Amino acid sequence: MKLKTTKPLILASASPRRKELLSLLGVPFEVKTMEVDEKTISGHSPVELVCNIAMEKGMYVAERNQHAIVISADTMVFIDDTPLGKPDNAEMAKEYLRKLSGRTHTVITAVAMYFDGTCSMFFEKTKVTFYVLSEEWIEAYVASGDWFDKAGGYGIQTIGTLMVEHINGDYNNVVGLPIAELYRELKNLNLIELPTTRSRYDH
Repeated sequence: MKLKTTKPLILASASPRRKELLSLLGVPFEVKTMEVDEKTISGHSPVELVCNIAMEKGMYVAERNQHAIVISADTMVFIDDTPLGKPDNAEMAKEYLRKLSGRTHTVITAVAMYFDGTCSMFFEKTKVTFYVLSEEWIEAYVASGDWFDKAGGYGIQTIGTLMVEHINGDYNNVVGLPIAELYRELKNLNLIELPTTRSRYDH
């Protein structure tokens, strides 16, 4: 089954994981990005911080593509409300994994949808519990390089899944894009249609 959007679709993210998840809609889309210094963005709460980053990622692209639906997103790991973004280096990745070892953390993904000069937002939270990690495992995992460019210093869709005891919530949210909720949000905004209905935008 292939869905249809009412306008051209643009993903404002270079993440291969988000690109793969968005492709599940079966809708053609372009990827256009703008670099954002996430460390300069703040928020009064974990949710506000992630939402602000997601909006900033899409704003520049949306301003230059007002004919389209622009999707941007940000994913961050929080433990005790402390954000664990993408580690700057291997030592930071090890430090993150030591903090996550044997504990439950929260993964928040915020998604911004720009269309017709407006922005609609939503976010998802997933609880992830790690097994206790040995120092030997942490060293080996970080040496593999799998931590690179991943919030919290791990990838649940790769070998990092071996650290996960259980999750409570949307798995795809941890990967980087809660695609089922995104579809529902787009549908509620009348931006996506089933193939049995007439689309206002013919790909």
